[in-house]
Amino acid sequence: MNGETGTTARPEPPPDTDFARREGRQQWVAQGVAVGGSVGGNLHLHFGESATDEILEPKFREGPYPSADVTHRIRGFVEPPSHAHCRKILDGRVLLLRAERGTGATTSAFALLAERYGPDGLTGLDAAERLATWTPTARAGYLLQGMPQQAADELNEVALLELAEKLRQRGARLIITVAAETRLMPETAAWQGLHEPPTSVEIAAERLRTIAREGRLNADQLDTGLAHLTEPGFQDLLAASRLPGVAVEAAEEVCEAVTAGRPAARALDNLRRDSARAAREGLESVRNSAQDLSLIAAVALLEHQDRSVVESFAAVLRPLIESRNAQGAAAQQVATSDLLGPSFETRLAKIGARPLPPRVTEMGRYRYRMQPVRFHDKHRSEAVLRRLWLEYEGMGDVLWAGLEAMPYQPAADLVAGRAVGRVLSHATGTGVLHRLRPFAASNERWRRRLVAYALGEIAQEVQLTSAVHTQLRQWGGQSDINVRCTVAETCAGSFGLARPTVALKLLDSLLDAPDDGSSSKLHNAVLFALGVLLREEVNQQSLFGQVHKWLEAPQSTLRHGCAAVVVEALSLSTFPKPGRPGRQKRSLADVMGDHPDIALALVPVALDAPSCREATCQGLLRIEQDPELRRRADYEAFLPALADAAIGRRGFVSYLLARHRTFSDGPQKETHR
Repeated sequence: MNGETGTTARPEPPPDTDFARREGRQQWVAQGVAVGGSVGGNLHLHFGESATDEILEPKFREGPYPSADVTHRIRGFVEPPSHAHCRKILDGRVLLLRAERGTGATTSAFALLAERYGPDGLTGLDAAERLATWTPTARAGYLLQGMPQQAADELNEVALLELAEKLRQRGARLIITVAAETRLMPETAAWQGLHEPPTSVEIAAERLRTIAREGRLNADQLDTGLAHLTEPGFQDLLAASRLPGVAVEAAEEVCEAVTAGRPAARALDNLRRDSARAAREGLESVRNSAQDLSLIAAVALLEHQDRSVVESFAAVLRPLIESRNAQGAAAQQVATSDLLGPSFETRLAKIGARPLPPRVTEMGRYRYRMQPVRFHDKHRSEAVLRRLWLEYEGMGDVLWAGLEAMPYQPAADLVAGRAVGRVLSHATGTGVLHRLRPFAASNERWRRRLVAYALGEIAQEVQLTSAVHTQLRQWGGQSDINVRCTVAETCAGSFGLARPTVALKLLDSLLDAPDDGSSSKLHNAVLFALGVLLREEVNQQSLFGQVHKWLEAPQSTLRHGCAAVVVEALSLSTFPKPGRPGRQKRSLADVMGDHPDIALALVPVALDAPSCREATCQGLLRIEQDPELRRRADYEAFLPALADAAIGRRGFVSYLLARHRTFSDGPQKETHR
């Protein structure tokens, strides 16, 4: 299969053209404006080239965790019975937190470290980190999730004592989560703590209270929901499992039932369904009907999309499935007395799915009616897709062919990419990630974004992170510019946010080529990734340091071209520019105020570069003339330091001349050394 077959190449916008979309809620189309479907009930407006730019948060990180992320993770935390014992072990600086998968050990680790260091004092470590040579760099709480067996085999009493001493000297602590099946040396017993989850009833009740605090339930609805949890059916369901995920799902189902006015018994029925068994039985029931099989596959891949999107993809899949069976295809030619066929909702009911109530969503002056489609139980889509893709020969190829034949649908790259990633994370063999190559090489950006979302989802599995990194490194060295763009798109997401240092290295390697004028799409992809990484303050110093290095590269290179665009945007407004995606938009004044050392290194180089000299001069003059920007940049201290750092440099002389002309024409007061 070739990712470019049957597609029409769409022109790329020139470097740093106006993306004109709101981060996480808008996409591009080839021309004009399109109003599309939803992800999580949000309307999407689309401008320009087709693709979704929603940024997903990573499950774990290598580096500092944003405080908002930590606070979100421990909201509604219920202290487990083992918490006090684990807290005591952590007094000794190192805690090996043993737990069954899915029992909430990671949340407990976040809570333990946040107690000591606050939500802004946590740092994640690479699971492959060699602890024998690692040294903490700050007074912080460190978290290593999912220690592999090879690292566990190297962890003995001597290594732990040395590690504890290093942590003590820094005032730091370390928690290592260890899966129950991972073998640890007996001599490490003093550092081991066994995580015992709280009861599911406690977790479900606290989850409902958290939902109420978030404004999704009022006081009466909360009381009703808590009362439902005390009913015998829910008590039996929750008592049968100690997994926090079951309790959270029970709370969410009760919340939906209460807000929609549905009987609690229906929510209980949904929770009791065995998704794996339902998936197996559902596929068996439709195996002889191309019409039903195409629909169940479409719902599984595009769940929660609008019914029109699901129905359209099912129509694309149907002839592909029929072509697997010549007799089935011939049977379609036989005349039938039912020329209309079953209704869409009848077909959905047959496969255990249903349309949700229609709703009208607004954004600006646009109004859009949509009706999402989903299976009755929450995990059926993943179970169906995994079984269909991995257990039936050739069905994975059929789904790929269907995605290739399908025209762009709003948010399809996000929903399908995540679904594909979840499936491939369970696939076996050495060529799993190679299946993504044709879409990675596509001329259409939405297909490249689909691969980026899939790789981001796969990389959330700790044991697969290195495989994704290796694949991106290999793709980054290829000559195909579309494949290199896919690497940048992947860095502009959960993979890059989880590993910003790795992402910056990958982006740097992508720009290891002359700027011959044909690389505008790569230029745009790298700038988009930089904008995504900039959204977190912990990345700003390293990112602007990288921009400084790129600006020192020869002017004919892609590195210099990207850096010049960033500096120009910083100087004249912000990077990313107003109206373009980016939760954090930074100006030159922000860089000077927050990172003066970086600014003192960057500004002289920018003034020397013909590509951004004029913009940098304008930016400095704008700061000096605006009292608020002047205070933000601490310009009274910065200008003398800049004079010392750039004395005699041609670019700085040009700035002084421009400054003299500006202030000699007006009454503004100059700042002298």
